[in-house]
Amino acid sequence: MPRHPRVATVLLLLAGLVGGRPAIGQEYDVILRGGTVYDGSGGPAVAADVAVSGDRIAAVGDLHGARAGREIDARGLAVAPGFINMLSWAPSSLLVDGRSQGDVRQGVTLEVFGEGESCGPYTPALKAEAVRQQRDLRFDITWDTLGGFLETLERRGVSCNVASFVGAATVRSCVVGLDDRDPTVEELERMRVLVDQAMSEGALGVGSALIYAPGSYAKTDELVALCEVAARRGGMYISHIRSEGDRLLEAVDELIAIARRANIPAEIYHLKAAGRANWPKLDEALAKVEAARADGLKITADVYPYTAGATGLDAAMPTWVQAGGLDAWIARLKDPATRTRVVREIAEPGADWESLYKAAGSADRVLLAGFKSDRLKPLTGKTLAEVAAVRGASPEETIVDLVVEDGSRVDAIYFFIDEENLRKELRKPWVSVCSDEGSFAPEGVFLRSNPHPRAYGSFARVLGRYVRDQRILPMEEAVRRLTSLPAENLKLDRRGRLAEGFFADVVAFDPTAIADLATYEAPHQYAVGVRTVLVNGAIVVDGGEHTGAKPGRALRGPGWKRD
Repeated sequence: MPRHPRVATVLLLLAGLVGGRPAIGQEYDVILRGGTVYDGSGGPAVAADVAVSGDRIAAVGDLHGARAGREIDARGLAVAPGFINMLSWAPSSLLVDGRSQGDVRQGVTLEVFGEGESCGPYTPALKAEAVRQQRDLRFDITWDTLGGFLETLERRGVSCNVASFVGAATVRSCVVGLDDRDPTVEELERMRVLVDQAMSEGALGVGSALIYAPGSYAKTDELVALCEVAARRGGMYISHIRSEGDRLLEAVDELIAIARRANIPAEIYHLKAAGRANWPKLDEALAKVEAARADGLKITADVYPYTAGATGLDAAMPTWVQAGGLDAWIARLKDPATRTRVVREIAEPGADWESLYKAAGSADRVLLAGFKSDRLKPLTGKTLAEVAAVRGASPEETIVDLVVEDGSRVDAIYFFIDEENLRKELRKPWVSVCSDEGSFAPEGVFLRSNPHPRAYGSFARVLGRYVRDQRILPMEEAVRRLTSLPAENLKLDRRGRLAEGFFADVVAFDPTAIADLATYEAPHQYAVGVRTVLVNGAIVVDGGEHTGAKPGRALRGPGWKRD
């Protein structure tokens, strides 16, 4: 890639200088030479070398007189800070395989967890239930707190950095249980204590998921009370809002109200308008966010760049039937009268819960993606319509039957997002990117289920399809959205920029070749185009291949109390 024209004169004036100091004779651990550097600020790219010493960026500039133990030819490549996945479901996949192959090969150097549920705090009962519900990915849960989980991942070894919000539903489950009721005054105070403890252990803030039981049982006042605690420790609130469909605008209003009342920054997880009838609402939802921002509130959002979402068949059922947890839910579905009522409500959902089946519009727009039972695994990759037809049952009856037979929520992909709306979201300067998936590899136990292709493609897809091919936004702005924007929102210490003294999370990729290859039919395919990835100064991807290095660290939020 040619040097940026604005930079040529500056580089001539500063030839041989780094930060005003001679570069000649300087020694570093790694130098990426001759790349086009996008520093994460959103400013124009510059032709420069990037030097790393230990775990830090040591210099950015013309380093022609410097030496390094490892020199990487970055000519023709874009060099950027490592990408931040604002919504990751990788805890289980990382505990099984810490290499984080699917994401790190796209340049992701930080996975952020905590959409409603987090890996701590746990009561003994919650921990036992979490182990019991494990499916293909199995591991011991040896920790009790969120801080203990982060320490466990770091100690076991991961290739990427990790961080987490504390889940509002997890805190509620610890104190209230899985029932559909309000906490008492004393219970709410105990929940606030758990949030404070998690914040002191490094939680980034409070995360909620308000269409899923038991998180859906929390009213606005309860969420405000938890967010007030996080706000005192500098955290933020991040939410899968209460509706992305029929009540989208009301749900955006609720998030803004929580931010205002708790005096806390807030982010909307995977912003979208779900369902064709709701697509026209997106403009007003965006306008609400921008009005709140103009009023001084810090409201942001993230997206995944696909027109389908992925979750479970629980999102096709009313939440009242799920109260009390999985066993109680399945027991109710086995009762003939309750089954009849649930089938009716799946077909005609009420206004008090969010139906992603309704948002999809038809059974042929629901793809079955993962089962616990070996007997049902052959159905993976088939549509709900196909399975219902083979069984001679209605799609609604089939939803109930599959949950009962599998003893799980059953993974499913729902097609309900408008492509033009997605482009509108990507153009907004306050929108970052997520995968909303695990980080897998096309091998071994991971092949037993089909993830959404975003597990292997979200970040490459943004840079390839939407930046290079469709020119929805320029490269320098896209890099800012993947790096410094989320780092600043999360208040991370010296992350998200290529600048001297910042941690050396770096990605070098070919902007002409970067692309996602994963599809809904064949999702287990790595993205292409990323050549080099460094995490905390260690080379994790070299020449497009994983090195096996696991230098990842647990990153803590601003409320962390160091021992």
